[in-house]
Amino acid sequence: MTTAQATLLEVDELDAGYGASQVLFGMSLAVTRGHCSTLLGRNGMGKSTTIKSIMGLIKPMRGEVRWKGKAMQGQPPYVVARCGLGLVPEGRQIFPNLTVRENLIATARQDVAALWTLERVHKMFPRLAERGSNFGNQLSGGEQQMLAIGRALMTNPELLILDEATEGLSPLIRQEIWAALAQIKAEGMAILIVDKNIVPLLALADHHHIVEKGRVVWQGDSQALLRDRAAWSRYLGA
Repeated sequence: MTTAQATLLEVDELDAGYGASQVLFGMSLAVTRGHCSTLLGRNGMGKSTTIKSIMGLIKPMRGEVRWKGKAMQGQPPYVVARCGLGLVPEGRQIFPNLTVRENLIATARQDVAALWTLERVHKMFPRLAERGSNFGNQLSGGEQQMLAIGRALMTNPELLILDEATEGLSPLIRQEIWAALAQIKAEGMAILIVDKNIVPLLALADHHHIVEKGRVVWQGDSQALLRDRAAWSRYLGA
């Protein structure tokens, strides 16, 4: 497989923002098939804006978002999702007045080979099976995050994107989420993840991008990031 064939997602020199306020300034990154990549950085540096631009929630001012080599910037979110991108948004954004089961099946894709089914999601997160008849707003924060991940998996994506994957969760729930993501990656799914917990990301991810003021200022693999403590201090406050 060539590099071009292995690349699923490319963000190329992207400028984007909100109204007259520009947030991204030449943002560029790539995610390859079966690999896990990160977006790291302090709050307000453009990580979530990058994800929103990829998912069609924001229309870029300049640059390209390419999926398997084809430009898709400016496409509506439902078209982006149908291409094979599954989003676990910041804040989870589950449907509070639907049951856990209804949340999972509401956006499930029927037009692809269903590798991820309700049964498989329940196997990964048994708590969702136990809470199947509860409404979304009756779940704990950790259960809501499991539900958000399960809902994204039920779209059977090729790339799973998580914005603040473990924010606000207890250490035990974080361990469960990291274990689930490791399993998902081991089964061949590509992952793009935003999170502030660097140490578990070093074990999970293949490539890291550090974002500062709307652009990538450092990138490399986990060994390079582990060695570059100056980058931790300068860009991550760690």
